[in-house]
Amino acid sequence: MQHGPAVRRRKLGAELRTLRSGAGLTSGEAARIVGWHQSKVSRIETGASGVKAADVRLLLDAYGVADSQLRELLLALAVSEDAFGRHHWWHAYRGVLPPAYRDFISLESQASGMRTLETLVVPGLLQTPEYARAVTRAAVSGADDAPDDRLDTLVEVRLARQDVLRSNPPLELTAVLDEAVLRREVGGPDVMTRQLNRLVEAAQLPQVRLHVLPFAAGAHIGITGPFVIFSFPSTSDLDVVVLDHLTSSLYLERKEDLQAYSEAFNTLQIHALSPEDSLDYIAGIADGA
Repeated sequence: MQHGPAVRRRKLGAELRTLRSGAGLTSGEAARIVGWHQSKVSRIETGASGVKAADVRLLLDAYGVADSQLRELLLALAVSEDAFGRHHWWHAYRGVLPPAYRDFISLESQASGMRTLETLVVPGLLQTPEYARAVTRAAVSGADDAPDDRLDTLVEVRLARQDVLRSNPPLELTAVLDEAVLRREVGGPDVMTRQLNRLVEAAQLPQVRLHVLPFAAGAHIGITGPFVIFSFPSTSDLDVVVLDHLTSSLYLERKEDLQAYSEAFNTLQIHALSPEDSLDYIAGIADGA
């Protein structure tokens, strides 16, 4: 059984493996100390199996790890595993959603903040039902032959994801939108107008900040493609960058990658319009200005 994004399991497993090696123990010796079978230690270290926070404490004690900051980090990873392992709402759609999408939803549901650059379409968390359906129909392979019930399910999932903006505490969403997102007519003029008005409404929420990057800004660092940066409440060491591709998603957690994408996002915000000016810009496009 999968217990959340594989990247989380691999990160936790690699850290535990390093600590075990540093303690001069084999996986078999570590297993005997905590009263497990050796295969359980191996599965945890390779990321093949999730791990509970209580099990991480046992291993950390066995390895003599006293560093409180390190313990906190690894336990935070384990708590994420526990949370991801619970049967959340998206588990009911596991027969329809690919693993990469389920992993993304898991990260989204646990994150405290989300920074996203969108160059093509409105962020899923801010889409209207009609816009979401038009985007989904276009994105599904063989869309002309895609059954309506599958489209209905995928749109249902996309709309259900938006609950993170109304949770307690809500996800803090900061989005930089290339002007092409606002100009691309998805679903027809009426659908697009309602979508633009939805963006204006959403931007009134204290947890949502929108920045428009107008065409006048010229070439910018974001032309290489959209990305998402998830931040987590316990520690920045859990942050992750997600890059979407046609058939898969790439998760980046190295500090160098996180720093590079964070700096890129900050640069985009500098070149984009302020939230206040962005609202006026969006409203002007919606009114046909």
